[in-house]
Amino acid sequence: MTALRTARMLARYNAWANERIFDAVARLPDGEATKPRRSLFRNIVHTLNHNYVIDRVFQAHLQGREHGYTERNTAECPPLGELWNAQQAVDRWYVAWSDGLTDATLNERVSFTFIGGGRGEMTRGDLLLHLVNHTTYHRGFVADLFYQVPVVPPTTDLTVFLRDAAPEPSSAGVRTG
Repeated sequence: MTALRTARMLARYNAWANERIFDAVARLPDGEATKPRRSLFRNIVHTLNHNYVIDRVFQAHLQGREHGYTERNTAECPPLGELWNAQQAVDRWYVAWSDGLTDATLNERVSFTFIGGGRGEMTRGDLLLHLVNHTTYHRGFVADLFYQVPVVPPTTDLTVFLRDAAPEPSSAGVRTG
């Protein structure tokens, strides 16, 4: 295991898990994905939108540019199909970005300002790890909301990705599945 291989695997894992969760949300009965629920983010789609917003925020940090967000979520969010298209685009960006990393760039420090205020500084690798951890955490919120439908959510565990979608350890790259 190397840091570079792990970073590439994590970018692919995140894209794979997002695909599984979005596919499952799309199959929910009409109205369930946007039905108001007792949750931090009002409903399933709004929770997924939060993940997307944070993905874009950290993408901007990695690119050294402003992200334009003043909150950790938007007041309104796009319909599920539009959000899924946008999420796929940012997931593809992270996979391509991870493929271009070197040991040196993975360990470069990035300075940024948190949305809530305050300065932050992390390595590019730490930013990616945070992003994947954050998204996994909030996919757990979505899984809980599935049980309120009630529907069993998809399994998005890293172990399942490694079993079902990751290549053999001898492979040069890592596929998304």
